[in-house]
Amino acid sequence: MAVRIASPYKNILVTGGCGFCGSAFVCFVVDSAPDVHVTVLDKLAYAADLDSIAGLSKDGVELVVGDVCDSNLLERLVPGHDAIVHYAAESHNDNSIADPAPFIATNIEGTYTLLQAARAFNVRFHHISTDEVFGDLALDDPRKFTEESPYRPSSPYSSSKAASDMLVRAWSRTYGLKATISNCCNNYGPHQHSEKFIPHSIACIQRGERPKLYGDGLNVRDWIHVEDHARAVWSILTKGAVGETYLIGANCEHSNLEVLRTILKAMGQSEDYVDWVRDRPGHDRRYAIDASKLWREFGWTPIHNDFTAEVSRLCCETPL
Repeated sequence: MAVRIASPYKNILVTGGCGFCGSAFVCFVVDSAPDVHVTVLDKLAYAADLDSIAGLSKDGVELVVGDVCDSNLLERLVPGHDAIVHYAAESHNDNSIADPAPFIATNIEGTYTLLQAARAFNVRFHHISTDEVFGDLALDDPRKFTEESPYRPSSPYSSSKAASDMLVRAWSRTYGLKATISNCCNNYGPHQHSEKFIPHSIACIQRGERPKLYGDGLNVRDWIHVEDHARAVWSILTKGAVGETYLIGANCEHSNLEVLRTILKAMGQSEDYVDWVRDRPGHDRRYAIDASKLWREFGWTPIHNDFTAEVSRLCCETPL
């Protein structure tokens, strides 16, 4: 059973709460702060999963099907809430390269519309973002991203998230909105959508297909379990200083090739059971997060510390 925690908020609106990261946060709040009522706003696009919140008490969680770009809906929905946690986003890089339009609409216009509603009704606002806004680092670079790193987005997805971050900062400084931002590294864990690297690779092997690997496979990503991400967001929402940005990471860098080899080994396949494919346009080389500000200010530390064991477990649990 989760440790019960006190909350300064009674009614929280979570956008994108049926998505992978959003639903993990909703489940965390329901388990840990049962006195908090959560309203989930989700348009139930392709990556949403109703089952992710289906087992939660209807007394504690209400689902509203709708779009963050719908200002009329937000004018009716936001009043009565004392905090908004904004997860809703288009997030798959390959999709953004093929068609940037939904990313511009949801990630930029949607964030703007939500900010206007939060401002109108004086609601605490936390914005979920990504480390991809910082661009990339060289493989041999000892540095990591910090809250002071310059923005150098390289894809339509990361550019749209960078723009949304800037909007949040502007609304906080210009209008006094009580806002914070978190930039998180790559998430993994149960029930992740099959378009993402780890579940996609597992599903390919289950179907008897070779998983695909871009380029030389040496691109490095920093990984965090989705439940640890949820805990970190709660710390920022409840303890973070207004106007501040916090980076979320678990000191868990692995190349795509290393991750795939972990999956192949767990599923009884040889290391060469791979289809090497042409690299993705603008493919970032390395992400690395310095989350010392988060760790130092809130005493937050990750619970899921054995990445290899966690990924191996997913290989057994992920359905076709």
